[in-house]
Amino acid sequence: MALDRDDAGEDQRWYARDLTCDGGADDGAGGGTVHLPGSLQEQGYGDEVTAETAWNGQVVDRSYYLDDRYAPYREPGKVAVPFWLQPRRYYRGAAWYQRTVQVPAAWAGRRVVLELERVHWESTLWVDERRVGSERSLCAPHRYDLGVLAPGEHRVTLRVDNRTVVDVGPNAHSTTDHTQGSWNGVVGRVALRARPDVVVRRVRVVPRVADRALTVRLDLAGGPSGVGAGRVVLTARRCDDLPGPRGPEPEPLVVDYAFDAGMSPRGLSATTAHLDVDLPLGDGAALWDEHSPALYALEVALEPEGRPEDRTVRRTVVGLREVSVVGTQIAVNGRPTFVRGTLECCVFPLTGYPPTDVASWARIVAVCRAHGLNLLRFHSWCPPEAAFRAADEAGMLLQVEGPVWANQGASLGEGGSLDAFVHEETRAVLDEFGDHPSFVVMAHGNEPSGRDAEFLGDWVTTWRRRDPRRLYTSGAGWPAIVENDLDNVSEPRLHRWDEGLGSRLNATPPTTDADYSAWVEGAARPVVSHEVGQWCAHPSFAERAKYTGLMQPRNLDVFADFLEQGGMGDQAEDFLHASGRLQLLCYKEEVEAALRTPGFGGFHLLGLSDFPGQGTALVGVLDAFWEGKGYCEPEEFARFCGVTTPLARLPRRVLAAGDDLVFEPQVAHFGAGPLRARTTWRVLTTDGGGGGEALGGDVVAEGVVPGEEVPVGNARRHDVVRVPLEAVGRAVAASGTGVRLRLELAVVDLDGGAEHRNDWDVWVFPAPAARRSDEGAAAGVVVTRAPDEAVRRADAGERVVLVPPAASLRDDVALGFTPVFWNTAWTKGQAPHTLGLVHDAQHPLFARFPSTGHTDWQWWEVLHGARAMQLEGLPRALRPVVQPIDTWFSARRLGLVVEMGVGDGALLVCSADVLDAPADRPAAAAFRDALLAYAAGPDFAPGVAVSATEAGRWLADVSVDVPE
Repeated sequence: MALDRDDAGEDQRWYARDLTCDGGADDGAGGGTVHLPGSLQEQGYGDEVTAETAWNGQVVDRSYYLDDRYAPYREPGKVAVPFWLQPRRYYRGAAWYQRTVQVPAAWAGRRVVLELERVHWESTLWVDERRVGSERSLCAPHRYDLGVLAPGEHRVTLRVDNRTVVDVGPNAHSTTDHTQGSWNGVVGRVALRARPDVVVRRVRVVPRVADRALTVRLDLAGGPSGVGAGRVVLTARRCDDLPGPRGPEPEPLVVDYAFDAGMSPRGLSATTAHLDVDLPLGDGAALWDEHSPALYALEVALEPEGRPEDRTVRRTVVGLREVSVVGTQIAVNGRPTFVRGTLECCVFPLTGYPPTDVASWARIVAVCRAHGLNLLRFHSWCPPEAAFRAADEAGMLLQVEGPVWANQGASLGEGGSLDAFVHEETRAVLDEFGDHPSFVVMAHGNEPSGRDAEFLGDWVTTWRRRDPRRLYTSGAGWPAIVENDLDNVSEPRLHRWDEGLGSRLNATPPTTDADYSAWVEGAARPVVSHEVGQWCAHPSFAERAKYTGLMQPRNLDVFADFLEQGGMGDQAEDFLHASGRLQLLCYKEEVEAALRTPGFGGFHLLGLSDFPGQGTALVGVLDAFWEGKGYCEPEEFARFCGVTTPLARLPRRVLAAGDDLVFEPQVAHFGAGPLRARTTWRVLTTDGGGGGEALGGDVVAEGVVPGEEVPVGNARRHDVVRVPLEAVGRAVAASGTGVRLRLELAVVDLDGGAEHRNDWDVWVFPAPAARRSDEGAAAGVVVTRAPDEAVRRADAGERVVLVPPAASLRDDVALGFTPVFWNTAWTKGQAPHTLGLVHDAQHPLFARFPSTGHTDWQWWEVLHGARAMQLEGLPRALRPVVQPIDTWFSARRLGLVVEMGVGDGALLVCSADVLDAPADRPAAAAFRDALLAYAAGPDFAPGVAVSATEAGRWLADVSVDVPE
């Protein structure tokens, strides 16, 4: 291997010399021995990363290059970039690979073909000193016909250039440093093969479900004398291990062919031919779908007449499957299917490139299925053959995309080289992977710009006509055009770009009765929501030990340092768990809102796993290795994201004592057929989640939903259930303590016995009439909104609760209910800036306000309109009673409830304005009473004291002047 930094190799005829001798020193920079398949970077070649490294990817937040805070991470030898995973070595340019091969005598007179399964990016090939050609596909293997090679020794020289050959967009996951990285090399199959003159060049299998048959379309290629005559033998055999009757295997089908080797108008011999063959599979042939992925191994044997030694065999695996549109939903074999998808963005930290073995992909697919998902969307890239095979076997649906994100400089439909490349790569993808039954949706790529609607309307029409075996959409994200079979659009979803604190979960009280019916009513075709979620959790610093390969988590190292510098390094695990549980709550409502919508097409999560680029987007309940982070098990996720998902439409999740619990049962069922099932509900007590009364999981009420048939779909809604909670209300009113209840729905299959369960927490707090007055609840406590008064009276020895008006506090930290959306670096500081709350659930404050140590739905009323206080200026030993978790880019020490000794007294400061909580905010009023009761009780004894001067200075720092 030799690195061609100056692009001198072709001019200097490197293909004509022995690079294995003069390729340069094995010093990690110039050249040496490299093993293929593999990349040169993972084998130690390339350059050291510096602050001047010219990356392939957009950096939105340029503060790394400018801010003093990042100065230590720009020093030579200590470079750590915060915006994506960092390779150990980096190289973009041409590299030359060479080896000597021995052509056996048995190959005499035969053409030799070289196959390179996965090349990044453009390859050029020489045999000895003859230039064979060049290939540039990012999706399909590079194949070279080397012609007839004489037996004996030959030198094969390959030049690979991993720079931008066509501008597919700097952030396209097919090439960008945001995800897989700019690797150089060849992975997967690297093989030389001899082939006879006549071969099957392409097999395209068209399933015909109604006829239980396959139409096998064969393209034959011959030598100089043409295709000639012979026969084709087609054999199909079931090759899955699914239970149940299999029926008789179809008989082999023999088709004779004879093509005249006459002359074409140009006087050249015809060298190609085409055959269409109908292959019956039998009336009992099994269909392929996500519930029963029956597969057939198809063997096509080509036997040229009179040349038995030239017999060749092409093999493929197919499924009897048709995908279509029925109204506003996608249908597989005529049955409605709800897309429950997530993204795969080509994130493989150990190697920097995707695996090409089935086992690796089968693991990823199994993880997705365990979480209840049924589709993988490959964002702006196409996976290797192994991914399709793993999906076929598991019944996983795939949305495959061309290697394009024509944005951030790139554009479509403007006559550039990208337009032709899109069609070129589409053809390659469909020819190479089109037989796979899992391949159900094709998009050109992601989120385009330019004259995209015009260009992609033609693209959809062209390729659907040429290959109608799947559905087509113009692009992921947009445009929604009439030519589409389905739309991937950025709405509806719970949080849209730049929506900030105006999004539904931040702006409106928590319910579970919202859906997207208005979108469906106005839809002309299925809508599959684009990249929903994007809810972040705090970095998992323990994850860093997993990065033992090429890509290094230097971004996480930076964030860990920031946390230490903020005096919170020992809280990292608490931050991860608390933010992760809030993230899970948001994903649950995100998924259920979609499942509640009759006629809806589905969603693509962003995502089930973390995205380590674009500033570092920790949006998954799984890490970049598709492994759990410790706060969510697959079974918990699948409860709200499965084939059969019980749903409850709750108009309120926070009740006052005396209110009834009201809900409407619904079941989203997209199984193989209707269920005969019993649907039940029950309301259970919980332990309160903190210092509240341990109620032990007793059943408060239970019932049965009428009817035993659960049809396929989600349109059926059952009668409203009203559950009186008199006993709970009396207990709450008498004790002044809120309780947490759990509503659980279960669907039990009466034939198969399977159970499908889902649950929702509901809180009951004292009603306004049962509340004590502020004075009674806080006997001996001074309650004030004035910081000066609070400090003065605490210094004088009094117990003081300070609740400043929200408008009087700084708002440079946007505190909402939800966690950070995507990440604050890539969104340029979009709100919210925090990742939820962390607190000790056993703290005496929560004796009256049940909580579990993290943000849950009862906190919405408290947080709505609240501000986060920065604790700079207070001793680091002072830990807030309730602590908002800051974005990892800032790692500021924040407080929502803070206590401290001042002089001879004690001060409790709350930046959630709950003093005048109205009657329709029982949780906020309960939190106020909990604060006052705690301040009046014996447990209010702050462990950290500050002087009146320090307290006053800090309060002045977190306050702003309010106009009169």
